[in-house]
Amino acid sequence: MKTVVGITGASGTVYGVRLLQSLPGETAVIVTDDAEKIAEVELGLSRAEIEKLATVHYRNDDLESPLASGSHWFDSMVIAPCSASTMSKIACGIADNLVTRTASVALKERRRLVLLMRETPLSTIHLGNMERLSAAGAVVMPACPGFYPRPKSVDDIVDFVVGRVLDQLGVENKMYRRWTGSERAATGSRGSRRTRR
Repeated sequence: MKTVVGITGASGTVYGVRLLQSLPGETAVIVTDDAEKIAEVELGLSRAEIEKLATVHYRNDDLESPLASGSHWFDSMVIAPCSASTMSKIACGIADNLVTRTASVALKERRRLVLLMRETPLSTIHLGNMERLSAAGAVVMPACPGFYPRPKSVDDIVDFVVGRVLDQLGVENKMYRRWTGSERAATGSRGSRRTRR
């Protein structure tokens, strides 16, 4: 399995880092300049430290990279986090850097493309572009954690989201506690007691 991870200039660089730590097989990473700055602020990590987590790394301006060609094989691409600007470029077919070009390759070659969106609220333009991408075969995933596993830390919240990304790639994982139905019964009984009060 070979996965390309793009880390773009949106808050939430921790998602891309955790994904790189969790993916099996070969990984290639592209860290944009804006993502580099945000990772330093949010995580205290340099570009070089993030790049060490991958099998191979490329600069975002390297349009001569093997990833820029449809003849170069990879199984999936995940952009985590995916900025609204990057998402919009991909939706409009703009391939002006390696992240957007590799995403374009993934779409045209019918390979799995997952965009972990980190933007809120979403404008009508964003929503329209997300619809176009979904119709083109991409998986658009807003970074929305579930709280039924009762996370006790930020790491738990991050792992939930990353675990859901791995699910989309068909990678078995135990990053989060899955819904079993017993949670519903427990919360339902507590809710009834509150109502009676």
